[in-house]
Amino acid sequence: MVTTDRARLRQVVLDTTDTRRLAEFYRQLLDYVYRPGDDPSIDGPDTLDWLVLVDPATGSRVAFQQVDEVPAASWPTGPHPQQLHLDLTVRSVAALDSEHDRVLTLGGRLLSDRTDDPVEPLRVYADPAGHPFCVFVVAD
Repeated sequence: MVTTDRARLRQVVLDTTDTRRLAEFYRQLLDYVYRPGDDPSIDGPDTLDWLVLVDPATGSRVAFQQVDEVPAASWPTGPHPQQLHLDLTVRSVAALDSEHDRVLTLGGRLLSDRTDDPVEPLRVYADPAGHPFCVFVVAD
């Protein structure tokens, strides 16, 4: 039962020094759309320091906030460990390989490759701002 007076997750927010670049990376990777007012091709100049993407199927949201500096995470250890990361899933190792090429083409960087793990094949990447994220196989 959902209680309306409880806090509910609205969105995940990622800090970045380039809101448009990072939003475009995730828009293309996840097939999300811009929230009305955030799409540069429709709404004019690209001067926003806060952008929101929405999953058209579920309404899930990811937002991007302009900041002056974001030290890249030194995943998995080091002076700037990750404080948050996204887990993305695919249904097969073939899909994982296909997404690997897309991630790199979109500007992601490979941090770790565990595609040979028999229990949970995965790859860990850094997005263009340096935030780590995982893509792993979840078979139904």
